[in-house]
Amino acid sequence: MTATISSSRLSALPRPPIPEIGRPLSPGELETALRSFSGSYYVEHPFHRLMYAGQLSQRQFQGWVANRLAYQRVVPRKDAAILSNCPDPAVRREWIQRIVDHDGTEPGTGGIELWIRLGVALGVPREEMEDERHVLPAARLICESYVTFCRTRPWVEAVASSLTELFAPKIHQQRIEAFPKYYPWIPPEALDYFKSRLVQAPRDVRHGLSIVQRHCTTVDTQRGAFEALAFKLEMLWALIETIHHAYAVE
Repeated sequence: MTATISSSRLSALPRPPIPEIGRPLSPGELETALRSFSGSYYVEHPFHRLMYAGQLSQRQFQGWVANRLAYQRVVPRKDAAILSNCPDPAVRREWIQRIVDHDGTEPGTGGIELWIRLGVALGVPREEMEDERHVLPAARLICESYVTFCRTRPWVEAVASSLTELFAPKIHQQRIEAFPKYYPWIPPEALDYFKSRLVQAPRDVRHGLSIVQRHCTTVDTQRGAFEALAFKLEMLWALIETIHHAYAVE
């Protein structure tokens, strides 16, 4: 009998549909191709399907929010890496707003602070959120890979990797709707992070997409954009997969 390797316990990522192109795509065609990656976004992962169906325990919520903080904290660092590689001051002036969104303008403000408050609302003490004692080593490594990617790849490819934000409003809206419906113990103010991203993400998408459309005008640069977006989708899937299996057994 031929030996086989079973991956039935793993949730396979729907492979991003990287197109084979023989000519440069127009800006509109490029946007359509990038949007076609939506089926690989981690909103489709079983952990999130459980979340939106009201089937997560408080412990699973706590594991998710504590580990996801590692990702929230690398976001401004990857944005700083993009800034350091970008030669265009006009792009830098607009891109820097992303760092402000996450880090805030003073202590106690910004998206990272809102995420920590979400963790506290879900029952994780603030001290345990802030010191990241619950972050799994694999989760930390996955998140750091994103910073490394943005630091070492061409800056336009790093921008393309941020275009998972094309699909983010759906996941934020689902959380805003599902949490009050299925988890009445979660206070309304815990949703503030997701509400803020419903405003910020579309703005970020418009800017990031315009950069990619303007700079990715050859077959090679467009392929680079597709590969960058695929990397980010795989990274997000690997992160939620790690969290899912760490907290699957009650």
